[in-house]
Order: sequence, then C-alpha cells, then structure tokens
Amino acid sequence: MHLADLPRGRTLRVLQITDTHLYGDSGRLAGVDTEATCDAVVDEVRRRWDRADLLLLTGDLVHDGARDRESAYREAKRRFDALGMPGLVIPGNHDDADAMARVFHTGPVQRTAHLVAGDWLFIMLDSTIPGATGGHLSDEQLQWLDDCLGANPDRHVLVGLHHHPVSVGCRWIDRIGVDNGDALFRILDRHDTVRAVIWGHIHQEYDDWHGPVRLLASPSTCIQFSPSSDDFSIDPQPPGYRWLELGPGGTVATGVERLTRVPAGLDLDLAGY
Repeated sequence: MHLADLPRGRTLRVLQITDTHLYGDSGRLAGVDTEATCDAVVDEVRRRWDRADLLLLTGDLVHDGARDRESAYREAKRRFDALGMPGLVIPGNHDDADAMARVFHTGPVQRTAHLVAGDWLFIMLDSTIPGATGGHLSDEQLQWLDDCLGANPDRHVLVGLHHHPVSVGCRWIDRIGVDNGDALFRILDRHDTVRAVIWGHIHQEYDDWHGPVRLLASPSTCIQFSPSSDDFSIDPQPPGYRWLELGPGGTVATGVERLTRVPAGLDLDLAGY
C-alpha cells in the first residue's frame, strides 16, 4: 500500500466497486455473465479514472456458486490489481472470508481493516455472519471501531461495510441488513470526525444522511435490485460504480456512473437467488 505517505492538504479520488459476484468459470447470475459485466465496469473505470487514489471493494466479490472459489479470488485479484491503484476489500455474505484473506494478503488490493491516507482514515468493517445472508457487527468489531476513531482524532473518516446499517426502503432486503445498526451509529455519533458510511449488498444507488454523516451505496457490477420494492425484484438498470472526491476539509463529493447498456441475458422474472 502506498497511501500512508500521501501528503495532507489534497483531495482524494476514491472509487467503490461492489457486488461483482464473480464465478471464475464463466458462471451466470440471473442470466448475466458477471465476469463480462465486471470487466466492462473495470474498463470504464480505467478509461475515466487513470489518476484515482484508492479502490474500495465492498463485498460479494465472488459468488458462492463458484466451483473453485480460491481460484475465483485469484482471478478477481488479478483483475483489480491491474487497475494500478491501492485498494481495500471486505467480504460479503456470498464470500468465503478465509479464502479472500489468503488471496488478498499482499499486493495493491488487500484485505486490510484500516488505512490512513492524507487527511482521511478509511475503516473497513466485517459485517458478515458465517452461513447467514444478513449482517451483524460483533462487539469486537464495534470496540475496535471506537478505538480506531479515538486514536485518529485529526483525520476525517469514511467507514465501509457490506450490509446496510439503515433501512433503504426495500422491505425484503431490509430484513437482511445489519441487525444492530443502532449500535454502529451510537459509536459514530460520539466521534465528530466521521464524514461518510458506504456499503454494498443492496445492488442499487443510495444517498442519504444520518445527521452530518453521508450514507452511500452503489449499484452492483452485474444485476440490480429494484428500489422501493416489497419483494425481490430485478431492476433493468445497467451496472455501475461510485466515485468519491474527499476533500482535505472533510467534504464529500460523489456520484454514480453506469454502463450504457443493460446486460445481455438478464432474467427479469427471477424470483430470488
């Protein structure tokens, strides 16, 4: 990682890519070739953001339907390392956290829990529960978060996790978010340095506030979920990613970019996965 020596006083360009659901063997999710759509998003990132500072991969990197998950992680690492920027990766509910940690222990993109870069501190939480779809932040994770925030009072903070810690207005997916988001916000509310919380899991754009803290989620690189839906529903929107510009004074400018086309083969009638 090369960001520890980044000078203070400059804006950071950060990219979030999430929920790639890679198979490593040309598998398909809801009829979509997830490797092809991920490559298309990565190509768009490479074309538009040749000078980005940091990549955040917020979970469900590899789908649990992959036949050889460790090989799928190695292929994913090759794909994201090739972007030529440092990155942080965390597991989602479809990931094998142990296999991810083994593969992403070195190199540009790493399974690293926190990183100081310029005026900013990035904290990446593990919200996964082995064998479960929903999320939970353990007492150990919450205590570590509190300690890390307390040890860095002179940095603005972005917190990342996989599961959403607030209701996003989709009844079916709100049942499988973080089940103790209130505990997270009790800690964040004690520290006035937190500027943003970012997550994956919901396969849709989200942008709201908790007091002065920006709450953000990004589209998936493969299939999208319909906003404001009571039951599982696929949204015929193209894949995408999120960009952020984090100012030295704590400002957060951000937006979502999408590909121009809906993925070929998308099964809009899928009832779940």
